[in-house]
Amino acid sequence: MHTLIQPVTLLLIIMVGYAFKRFGLFGPRDYRVLQTAEFDLILPGAIIYSFATQPHDIRLLWISLFGFAAAAVPPMLIFLFTRHRPVSQRAFIMLNGAGFNVGCFCFPVLQAFYGSAALVPGAMFDVGNCIMVAAGTNVLTQTLLHIAPGMTLAEQHAGDAPTLPYRRPSDRDAKRLARRTLGRRIVRGFVSSVSFDVYMVMIVLMIAGVRIPSGIADIAQPFANANSLCAMLMVGMLMDVPAGRADVRAVAEVLLWRLPCGIAFAAAAWFLLPFGAEVRQAVALCCLAPIAVFSTMFTDKVLGNARLAGFSLALTAVVSLTLMTVARMALLG
Repeated sequence: MHTLIQPVTLLLIIMVGYAFKRFGLFGPRDYRVLQTAEFDLILPGAIIYSFATQPHDIRLLWISLFGFAAAAVPPMLIFLFTRHRPVSQRAFIMLNGAGFNVGCFCFPVLQAFYGSAALVPGAMFDVGNCIMVAAGTNVLTQTLLHIAPGMTLAEQHAGDAPTLPYRRPSDRDAKRLARRTLGRRIVRGFVSSVSFDVYMVMIVLMIAGVRIPSGIADIAQPFANANSLCAMLMVGMLMDVPAGRADVRAVAEVLLWRLPCGIAFAAAAWFLLPFGAEVRQAVALCCLAPIAVFSTMFTDKVLGNARLAGFSLALTAVVSLTLMTVARMALLG
């Protein structure tokens, strides 16, 4: 019974967030306040607390590499297998069909299921995953589909072609300028993510063998404790009903990509990673995580469809929590 109470409670918090927005207690854009607090304060605090209170072996960097592969392979496959689809559909599937909501979603679930020790493999998985969700997937999608940043596809007059029109630079100076512009976009995407920056600092300290003072852990603890409530409430505030059948089909297609890929990587984590059972369980559950909030943000910027982004996140969150609960009960046995 205890196994079911915790995920049900997390689902109830999601529904409370949606109900409060539905009945006007939260405004339609109030989630942005909680989103800022979550990304810039609460989640970084949870990351610091995890590294400060739990031992992080340098061998766990293999989990970071695995997390990067799990987030990087699916968008490349989606790009290859959707090459005859309209650019708007390709962009939506690429942005939402890969990447995992670890910090805001898996951290609370892992902590509820296994205790704070499970945050260690979760954090190491998210180091690699964050490379893609913080900037990598967005830059990859825009580059492969020739989408100009800063404008939605409607503003770029996207039609039914698989990519937007693009003229490859012919002279050396134009090529150099294009490479510099791309490099600045990538760096800006990473640096603007506080969570990614904190991860990088923690990894450097871990490799250098520097222990984080206990006083820092005491300061970070309240932020870590608030992560479960704030993250699930934010998901509920992002939740919305689809605008029509086209939105339902789009999200269904995302699920058809995410579920097989997630299950495949979860199985690979369980059978292939050279770690103990608890570590492999935590990594396997991370592979079942829902769409990252970064993906919904990029979807809104590229497609201009905040409703579709919120519906996608909320639906995959419910599906993921159900899968995680079933997987945990199966692993316990």
